[in-house]
Amino acid sequence: MRGTDFTQRHGMAPFLGLCLLGFAVFFGSYLRIPVLPLFAASLGAGPAEVGLINGAFMVTAGVLSIPAGLLVDRFGRKRPAIGGILATAVSSLLISRCRFPGEMAAAYLLFGAGLAAFAPAMLSLVADTVPPDRTGQAYGWYTTAIYMAMTLGPAGGGWMAKNVGLAEVFLASGVLLTVLSFAALFLLPGGSPRHRTELHAILAAGSELLRNRTLTACLLATVGSCVGFGVFLTFMPLAAAGRGHDPARIGLVFAAQAVTNVVSRIPIGSLADRVDRGRIVAAGLVALAAGLALMGEARHLGAMIGCAVLLGIGMALTYTAIGALIADGVPAARRGLAMGMYNSCIYLGMMAGSAAMGMAMKRIGFPAGFAVAGAVALASVPVFLGLVRRQISPSP
Repeated sequence: MRGTDFTQRHGMAPFLGLCLLGFAVFFGSYLRIPVLPLFAASLGAGPAEVGLINGAFMVTAGVLSIPAGLLVDRFGRKRPAIGGILATAVSSLLISRCRFPGEMAAAYLLFGAGLAAFAPAMLSLVADTVPPDRTGQAYGWYTTAIYMAMTLGPAGGGWMAKNVGLAEVFLASGVLLTVLSFAALFLLPGGSPRHRTELHAILAAGSELLRNRTLTACLLATVGSCVGFGVFLTFMPLAAAGRGHDPARIGLVFAAQAVTNVVSRIPIGSLADRVDRGRIVAAGLVALAAGLALMGEARHLGAMIGCAVLLGIGMALTYTAIGALIADGVPAARRGLAMGMYNSCIYLGMMAGSAAMGMAMKRIGFPAGFAVAGAVALASVPVFLGLVRRQISPSP
């Protein structure tokens, strides 16, 4: 009911357009997620090459998110967002024509660049569009939309691959995203460029942002939590298979985490406008750490699903509150850069968790590896709270 009041009382048509566009773009982009390894294998790629293709996407998205955020502040939100959609569309269309794994890796670099431009622009637009005292709810609604797309997109891509073909999934993704790039011309709010200044002034502003304690705390908490999430995504299937669970059961564990993460975000976003957001982030990190540590010890399907639910709640608490904290804690003219830093920490943190713990898991085993990942998330709690010294209250 509160969410309905939020959308009706403040004339939220532009914001709802952002949610619709975010859902559609991430749905179209994530159609390819379950199909990519299969298509790469059909072209002769082995497991190592598939890992390199995915790694190319994460590195590109992580590295380019910060300069993309600079562009969002300098030239406005709309053009980088539309350019990001077009880049993801072109990458899908190119992959549908690939004949060698190396060509796929090159095309996937463009996918990373596209998301690096699209995500900071949209996160900035969300904060620009809603009233200051509704930022938490806004991020709850928007992130619910995109995480729902991240859940439904792979399911749709898997169905299409079975019934239409592997390359055709990438073709459909490219066509859909091309259409959405034109729709974005009408759905995205217009406006003049935000911050036309010289490059040296922009770089100085970025250095100033890093002295913002709230932003620094949020970025460190994001890295700590995403290291753990990268471990879950990469190694939970291997740990579960070693304990006798088949792919269908492993899919249920993933679904439990994803659904919990999605359905929790709107109520948590509303909560983040009424209570101390710093405490919400701390509670989320503790829940995430507990879910990871317990996942390493879980043997039965029910226990693993329970751990996944706890992990999903922790992610919803942490990232919904962090998004609102960053949006309200930095100047509007620097919001694109701040969101670019946040996006970069997400991708690089997940990559670090996957790569670093991959080397450790072989020596220490899955239970200890998941415990270490949980400890990293837990260790970020006192650091986060130490940087956010004053209580963070919602805007009056």
